[in-house]
Amino acid sequence: MTEIDTLTIHRPDDWHVHLRDGQMMEAVLPYTAQQFGRAIVMPNLVPPVMTAKAGAEYRDRINKALPSGSTFEPLMTAYLTDNTDPADLEAGFKDGIFTAAKLYPAGATTNSDSGVTNFANIHAVLDKMEELTMPLLVHGEVTDPSIDIFDREHVFIKRVMEPTLDRYQGLKVVFEHITTSAAVDFVRSQGPRVGATITVHHLMINRTDIFKGGIHPHLYCLPIAKREQHRLALREAATSGEAQFFLGTDTAPHAVNAKESACGCAGIFSALSAVELYAQVFDEEQALDQFEAFASLNGPAFYGLDPNADKVTLKREAWQVPDAIEVADGSTVQPFLAGETLNWKLV
Repeated sequence: MTEIDTLTIHRPDDWHVHLRDGQMMEAVLPYTAQQFGRAIVMPNLVPPVMTAKAGAEYRDRINKALPSGSTFEPLMTAYLTDNTDPADLEAGFKDGIFTAAKLYPAGATTNSDSGVTNFANIHAVLDKMEELTMPLLVHGEVTDPSIDIFDREHVFIKRVMEPTLDRYQGLKVVFEHITTSAAVDFVRSQGPRVGATITVHHLMINRTDIFKGGIHPHLYCLPIAKREQHRLALREAATSGEAQFFLGTDTAPHAVNAKESACGCAGIFSALSAVELYAQVFDEEQALDQFEAFASLNGPAFYGLDPNADKVTLKREAWQVPDAIEVADGSTVQPFLAGETLNWKLV
């Protein structure tokens, strides 16, 4: 097989990104905007983005913070709670403020304490979303403390995903940041109304890496990385070309001192080199011919959008991921695989 040294594709989109707010957003936003044409922006701020008004205001802050001349488009999401107003959600969707709504089981991850405590509390919201064909984005983990952290995705499929999709036959769902072979199989079994994002860190690390030679807090994320067999199943799904799987980094910046504390935050910041990291995975799997579908085509098709008109080129070139990026408040953020050499570079 002839080795490919350059790859030109439609500009990718990131279908799961945490931009934060304030000075942290100003520090990390340029990296996402440089690499991607659009991104689904997570609403788990403090306080969360729970109304159309809050969504519009957050979008304005993002657009104001973009580098001059950037054409990046933030796609906003509503944070679902037990008290979400279906009418406000409908208005936000019809007015083009919200692209989708995000379901966090209460307590599942960073800033999710205001999330849904019982699915019965949002039946009216899901009825409205089904009517609107508004995508539901799901953090797929149960929060039952009796369930092992490595089993929470699998249990969520049985307890929540299966009955919800049975009840709402017309609901469009994105199973976000899937981490297990069970999730891959489930998505495939559901047909085109269910999609799934796959992060680059779940394609590159397994749970052993978190503890190799000591605890590595910068590899701690939620959902947590799983066994090697699951990492391999994710790589097979991502590189398969199947339309249900698409790029979503779940890039989640935290200050180094918050990651390296006694109770370190969950989240991996991959935005700085995301496209290059994904390209490296596809290259290793000898699947560069499927990279454009995963990165640039499948996501827009699921959301009913056209691919980005402009294109980007990647070149086979060794370069080193920076050790840190600086935030205006004096803190730093450590990128995924900081200090390591990558084999592809976005031109």
